[in-house]
Amino acid sequence: MFVNNGSGGYNNKESNVFVWLVKLAPRKKVGMLLLSFASFVAMLWILFIARGYTLPPGNPCETFTLPPPPADKKRTGPRPCPVCYLPVAGAIALMPKAPSYSPVLHNLTYIHDESLIKNEFGGSDFGGYPSLKQRYDSYDIKESMSVNCGFVRGDRPGRKSGFDINDSDLFHMDQCRGIVVASAIFGAYDLINQPTNISETSKRNVCFFMFIDDETEKFMRKSSYLDASMKVGVWRIVVIYNLPYTDPRRNGKVPKLLSHRLFPNARYSIWMDGKLKLVVDPYQILERFLWRENASFAISRHYKRFDVFQEAEANKVAAKYDNASIDFQIDFYKKEGLTPYSTAKLPIRSDVPEGCVVIREHVPISNLFACLWFNEVDRFTSRDQISFSTVRDKIRSKTNWTVNMFWDCERRNFVLQGYHRDVLEHWAPPPLRPGTPVVVTSQSSILINTPPKNSTEVNVSIPKNTPSKKRRSNKNSSSKGHRKAAAGTRSRNKL
Repeated sequence: MFVNNGSGGYNNKESNVFVWLVKLAPRKKVGMLLLSFASFVAMLWILFIARGYTLPPGNPCETFTLPPPPADKKRTGPRPCPVCYLPVAGAIALMPKAPSYSPVLHNLTYIHDESLIKNEFGGSDFGGYPSLKQRYDSYDIKESMSVNCGFVRGDRPGRKSGFDINDSDLFHMDQCRGIVVASAIFGAYDLINQPTNISETSKRNVCFFMFIDDETEKFMRKSSYLDASMKVGVWRIVVIYNLPYTDPRRNGKVPKLLSHRLFPNARYSIWMDGKLKLVVDPYQILERFLWRENASFAISRHYKRFDVFQEAEANKVAAKYDNASIDFQIDFYKKEGLTPYSTAKLPIRSDVPEGCVVIREHVPISNLFACLWFNEVDRFTSRDQISFSTVRDKIRSKTNWTVNMFWDCERRNFVLQGYHRDVLEHWAPPPLRPGTPVVVTSQSSILINTPPKNSTEVNVSIPKNTPSKKRRSNKNSSSKGHRKAAAGTRSRNKL
């Protein structure tokens, strides 16, 4: 067994300097001065640089607050709300020059093991079979750690590891050194949605990768939707071979949670489920939910549930997974100390995420969180909302790090939530009103008032619902399981 270095190279120089200072200290009197100076610099980093930045005086986003939800008694479900974004140029200007501070953990490596030994307590050939002691030790946060993080076999992630990728695609993935937007469609379950309102800078510099399986590839080629270029709009299509799991949802957790392993040189990644359509520029999303909040991991709260026990029961009622496995996982967490959510957890306001979008920076501490979250999914059920708070709280108890959990209505501002392909294929097109302009898109569109070039104006993206006639559809194809906040037309107004 051996380990692969997964630190990304961000902290190696810092660690080498520290070791040099430690060796120098007992030999020369100046050593203590240098150590004191290093401690002082680290303190300044935490107090000032690591706290993020302050927006310019008078910037509308500094005082922007969410308005109360509209009084619409006919619609009580989830809906989008306004978000104050900086213009793309302003967001790019505030992109951090250096990686965020990673508390306690500075060097993270990943276990590689070709001689897997199965045990009675979960795991897989892809993620390994760590013992309960290894699981316990993985939450003992130290300066240097080695943990299971998928891809335990093979030459490298994506090569003879399960979740295999062609070398040409691996080459392009290694070239992503800035921002990655990733998604996946397995089992031909969804249709590819093209992002809109993407700046020319993002089109040049941001990597857009869509992972698919061979079944989805066959469907796309049969539909003349994919040719030899393996490009569909901004998306580069990557076919995955030797999927590690039989469950498509569990396969989707690989690119969702292990983006730092698939894109080892990237600084930031945005994951979005295959049925979603991105409608805000990636730089603006990162600025709003990571950089402005001094966060390295952001995810929206569930719009309705905030308690893990309630989430587990909802999963059982909806038959998301077999009840016995869900009960086993909850009972295990209860024995470890899991309790229902209460105000005692404030300032944490939710234990349940809406996990269809993940925004993160690839630094050791956030990479560790993603690895340990994946390990829980690999060991227990694939319902990652159930394991999220356990992993977050265990890491938080040992460090000052946590996850930025923003409102789900804010998430619905920058992605439109669509329907799965089987539902769309059963729908007939709705009749158009006389004089209605035709906009050809696969999802609802958004209209944005874009400020002129070189403008410093701030954009407040304000969703706007447009009433439409009800579709006549088969009751089976429009069941409650698919009624997911139909996105209306949205507009972003200058503030």
